[in-house]
Amino acid sequence: MPELILDNLSKSFGDTTVIPSLSATIPDGEFLVLLGPSGCGKSTLLRMIAGLSDISSGELHFDGIRANGWSPKQRGVAFVFQSYALYPHMTVRGNISFPLIMDAFRPWHHLPGVNSFMRRRLMASPAISQRTEAIANQLELGALLERRPAGLSGGQRQRVALARALVRNPSLYLLDEPLSNLDAKLRMQMRAEISSLHHKVGKTFVYVTHDQVEAMTMATRIIILDRGVVQQIGAPDEIYAAPANTFVARFIGSPAMNLIPVTVNEGRLTVPPALTFFYEGPLPAAGPQILGIRPEKLQLLSEGNGPLPAQVAVVESLGAETVIGCRLLSGATEEHLLEHDLIFVRMPGVQRIPIGTRCGLGFAPGDVTWFDAATGQRRAS
Repeated sequence: MPELILDNLSKSFGDTTVIPSLSATIPDGEFLVLLGPSGCGKSTLLRMIAGLSDISSGELHFDGIRANGWSPKQRGVAFVFQSYALYPHMTVRGNISFPLIMDAFRPWHHLPGVNSFMRRRLMASPAISQRTEAIANQLELGALLERRPAGLSGGQRQRVALARALVRNPSLYLLDEPLSNLDAKLRMQMRAEISSLHHKVGKTFVYVTHDQVEAMTMATRIIILDRGVVQQIGAPDEIYAAPANTFVARFIGSPAMNLIPVTVNEGRLTVPPALTFFYEGPLPAAGPQILGIRPEKLQLLSEGNGPLPAQVAVVESLGAETVIGCRLLSGATEEHLLEHDLIFVRMPGVQRIPIGTRCGLGFAPGDVTWFDAATGQRRAS
């Protein structure tokens, strides 16, 4: 089972650079998630690791051995595609056993008339048949082995795709947005099944998604990408608690971290143009800064309390919690500040708060994350 080292990998298509330069180490047995918006280069990176796309520059190492020119088979990878890529004319048994049959094929087996005969013979051989049934049973597909993909649900098709990847006992699993075609309930079920599969086999998983819920619930580590550039690498809890920059702060969390532009001046903070309040915690340098705070760390207070006067604009009751969107008000004119950005508060349970209610927002200084207004980078605490 390999340790993967990505050493200044880059990928260009003609004059278009998708990944300028990317370096990372993926230890053996890790569940690594490549997370980012559409078009950020995460699927391209996965295909480079698999050997399905050439590396423009840089080096890919498997256990310290340069693997740039290796074929996908030499790399020992299993690739699960977003579209499942099942063969519609084959049964579940045929789809799962296909990689084993291809491994056993010889050149003369491809001759007309010989091809179909050898496929059936190899699929019925004890070694392939027993391995196929064992993997099918592991993923609860044993009763479906003689069905074709058209007769399966979306979740069942996804499990067939996983079984086909698992059957060869690869050293590395690569999964490219495998749950994007499923409904919410099936996605939650399949997240649990894939996490359980990783725990059982103990192999390295590299998983591509744009869904932060998948990343936060499944990953041991996350690489967040934007336009092919690594924004942050870390464990899910670490990234949530201490985002490296405002891009990560906006991308992780639902709702995302509240980012409030302020001007720091002698223990006071001003939200332009007309809201000024005292701040008791440690402050960064004087001048423009960004104050970041997670919605669950904000307190919704009665009007006149808390440093931030606000007005309730949105109330979303989710049963177990309520998300409240507020507009900041200036201290003097009471005009709306941050006109295009609501400040969100997450509260437990059902909260019956009418839209239009005047309130105050409070927070503890220890819950604040500071970002540089010019660069967007998190400031050291």
